Amino acid sequence: CVGPLLVQASFIFAYAILAEAILGFLGVGVPPYVPSWGNVIASGKNVIREAFWVSLFPGLALTISGLSLNLLGDGLRDVLDPRLRVQ
Repeated sequence: CVGPLLVQASFIFAYAILAEAILGFLGVGVPPYVPSWGNVIASGKNVIREAFWVSLFPGLALTISGLSLNLLGDGLRDVLDPRLRVQ
């Protein structure tokens, strides 16, 4: 009974991180002085030609964390789903 909730929670958590970053990038999320991946990526868009890494590395961290949480959810589903077990 807890298995599907854990799997769904990992996907929801990945979506929440991405949604917060999008809102922060657009300027409607947390205040600009609060560090978030969206705010950091947005602050680097003005200097993208001279210092691309200001936006690149937070974007990579955001991508890797979202992908990792989705892979964690897939792994949890494989382990916890009784229909996928070999008999």
